[in-house]
Amino acid sequence: MNQSLFSRCLATAALIAIPLIAAVDDWPRWRGPADNGMAKGDAPIEWSETKNIAWKLAIPGRGFSSPVVWGDKIFLTTAVPSGTTNAEAPGTSQERKGGKRGSGGPGGRGGGGGMSGGAVGVEHKFVVMALDRKTGKTIWEQVAATSTPHEGHHPRYGSYASNSPVTDGKHLWVWFGSRGVYCYDLNGKLIWKKDDYKEAKMRLGFGEGTAAVISGDTLLLNFDMEQGSHLLALDKTTGKQLYRVERDEISGWSAPLVIDFQGQKQVVITATNKVRSYDLKTGKPIWECAGLGGNVIPAPVYADGIVYVMSGFRDPNLLAIKLGRTGDLTGTDAVLWTTNRGTSYTASPVLYDGRLYFVTDAGMVSCLDAKTGKPYYQQQRLPKPYSLKSSPVGVNGKLYIATENEDVVVLKMGEKFEVLSTNTLPDQSFISTPAVVEGTMYLRSETTLYAIKNK
Repeated sequence: MNQSLFSRCLATAALIAIPLIAAVDDWPRWRGPADNGMAKGDAPIEWSETKNIAWKLAIPGRGFSSPVVWGDKIFLTTAVPSGTTNAEAPGTSQERKGGKRGSGGPGGRGGGGGMSGGAVGVEHKFVVMALDRKTGKTIWEQVAATSTPHEGHHPRYGSYASNSPVTDGKHLWVWFGSRGVYCYDLNGKLIWKKDDYKEAKMRLGFGEGTAAVISGDTLLLNFDMEQGSHLLALDKTTGKQLYRVERDEISGWSAPLVIDFQGQKQVVITATNKVRSYDLKTGKPIWECAGLGGNVIPAPVYADGIVYVMSGFRDPNLLAIKLGRTGDLTGTDAVLWTTNRGTSYTASPVLYDGRLYFVTDAGMVSCLDAKTGKPYYQQQRLPKPYSLKSSPVGVNGKLYIATENEDVVVLKMGEKFEVLSTNTLPDQSFISTPAVVEGTMYLRSETTLYAIKNK
């Protein structure tokens, strides 16, 4: 090969490699690039309203979906009241005043007792936003749909825009539950939409809020509801249905996890009746396992041939399930270990370096050896009483826990419980999960999106 041709080949290879390298640092989906709650790079350890805030932007409407990031763009969704009010639902007035900040139930990512709230009978615009990552300025905004929700959501923890979006760097998929799923290119052009779904009926009207998932060319939407639960697989480029799997489940809010195990991709979904695994290509069941409680919300995590699933409501439990078998694994030695102490009700766990981190809605943190279940520490209290729904995020040896009560607490990751800092943004409540890209944390409160970066 002559030098000129060799140089051109190198240049071509470099151009091909650039997006793959960049993608490592992006935050394309709710639980990060590896689906384990871990970010690449670093993030600030301290900030306030006057320190390390690169920019902040007021977000219209109400949405508890988490932002996703690709390249120079941040994508997020919200639901904005836009039309005639037929009736004000119970809980709406309380929401305007901030509501009661206590333990609660599923909605954006949370759950508990109480009546359904939300603006039932009020027309909403279901909005998709793309922001400049460095400045916070709006690049484009699209109204995916305008409709009147058929059902409410949890009066404190729910919204009509709680399903987090997902991107593959070429397209963006946003799912508004019963209002449909929409595919855009990253410049805001609508590629396809599918909005003919049957309206979901959720437990106590708590609302929808499960993240969409992509793997290869497949888009996965899990509808666990009071009747007619099913897993839907679509061709991500066209919206064409690939298969539909009926599920014997009631309302749940746990996002599917796609695992590549021994050359076979399987979709693991946690739920009240059973944890189930399906073949990604066909939707055929691979294995199942009972043992979790009700109102399942935390997403599964996976490493080294073991998948970890948990619930934290009634009959809480955590199961470490070793892959490699088929059929019903309930009560078998495929379940390596379990615990019902301090399991998370709402927040999804972080799995990294052989350790599993999780936190209760009341702010009690645990760190367990992922292989054995042995606690390094268990149910350690944060510095003061908190209520939380946001899932923790790990960054460069630090665990970030965003609370409803103005604070983000930073812990040192490892075998010892150690608080590194507590960062307060007055009058802000955090229910969405942060995204971290190239040293900047994108933290969404109920009203505002913050870019937090060391200056």
